[in-house]
Amino acid sequence: MKKTESDKLFKEAKTLMPGGVNSPVRSFKAVGGIPHFIARGNGPFIFDEDNNKFIDFTCSWGPLILGHNNKLVKDSIKEVLEFGTSFGTPTRRENLLAKLIIDSVKSIEKVRFVNSGTEATMSAVRLARGYTNKDLIIKFEGCYHGHADIFLSNAGSGLATFDQPTSPGVPQSVVDSTITLDYNNINQVEDTFKKYKDKIAAVIIEPITGNMSVIKPKNDFIFGLRSLCTENKALLIFDEVMTGYRVSHGGAQEYLKVEPDITTLGKVIGGGLPVGAYGGKNEIMSHVSPEGPIYQAGTLSGNPVSMSAGIAMLKQLQNKDVYDYLNEITNYLANGLKEISEKNNYPLIVNSYCSMVGIFCTDVTVNSYKDITQSCISNYNKLHKYFLENSIYFPPSAYEALFLSTEIKKKQIDHVLDTFNRFSKAH
Repeated sequence: MKKTESDKLFKEAKTLMPGGVNSPVRSFKAVGGIPHFIARGNGPFIFDEDNNKFIDFTCSWGPLILGHNNKLVKDSIKEVLEFGTSFGTPTRRENLLAKLIIDSVKSIEKVRFVNSGTEATMSAVRLARGYTNKDLIIKFEGCYHGHADIFLSNAGSGLATFDQPTSPGVPQSVVDSTITLDYNNINQVEDTFKKYKDKIAAVIIEPITGNMSVIKPKNDFIFGLRSLCTENKALLIFDEVMTGYRVSHGGAQEYLKVEPDITTLGKVIGGGLPVGAYGGKNEIMSHVSPEGPIYQAGTLSGNPVSMSAGIAMLKQLQNKDVYDYLNEITNYLANGLKEISEKNNYPLIVNSYCSMVGIFCTDVTVNSYKDITQSCISNYNKLHKYFLENSIYFPPSAYEALFLSTEIKKKQIDHVLDTFNRFSKAH
């Protein structure tokens, strides 16, 4: 596979940007090799600067549910560009997108737009602290909620990919206000609420994880969180930056039948453009400025380009056929991988929920971050390299989820399964 242009661009990029990238996982440092510089995308495919074509299972880390270069999203962007890009004022499109979100996510009565998932989770925690007048936050090892200081302790794929428990530059006082527990361990949560009675403002969680690959919560765990938060007057925050509109139209909360107090959403509500949001019941959201005293602001929040793309995306996702197809094609991939791994005696655990798939190169059930072993990671790295050589773009980290789009067809999945069959026989 020719990589002349990507190699040249990466060499130059390293003289211009830290590590040659603007987000660490893109560097391929975790899996080895040189990253492919992507020039364009169309449907289920991405093409690098050397015109190598790949079946894409990252979908810009989740939001491109309808594949690359979706016509209606693209047309909506072209249309709004005729009138300008940003005004720093209220616009009609903010109302339209807010209505679509409120109509689809049951727990949200009011929503505030921001510019990223990190801004959304950071603002949600500030709101929870201000609303409850408490300081402590519970999060879970392996869950990633962005790169704000309060979240950078045992923080899932972002840090785990590079074997870092936290980041230099985060004050100890900030770390001390965040309690990190084991995912799927409700007893730890109960004990923590007893120990810090009347001090815990919120529990924040990826309801189905996408940053220690894909792990579903046990029923007693997720329902237990809801009960404990209610009993202790703490807020339950669902970080649905990845799962929102992915695992069902109403997000993981609809799939799991558990209603949080605050929900955060990410790039999917902007058709893949930079955007985020947090929302909840009116009683809670009324505390956000200017209606209430809890401050949050942003010049580009609700900008017309992201709003327009989001409207085009969410209108298409109202079609039930989208989720029927995503379930069908994802099951076809997941079941095929399981059958081949069993046939070839290759250690593989596959977790899948609608269009999110987690691959663990182990034969041990994975319920938490601690279950992901070093051998699991090294095996994934070998698989990643082999797949890349066969025109399949999996995430360059064992901790990341695979994402499928409506543009991926059985023909592409058959190629993945055939490639995995050859790989698992040889390894």
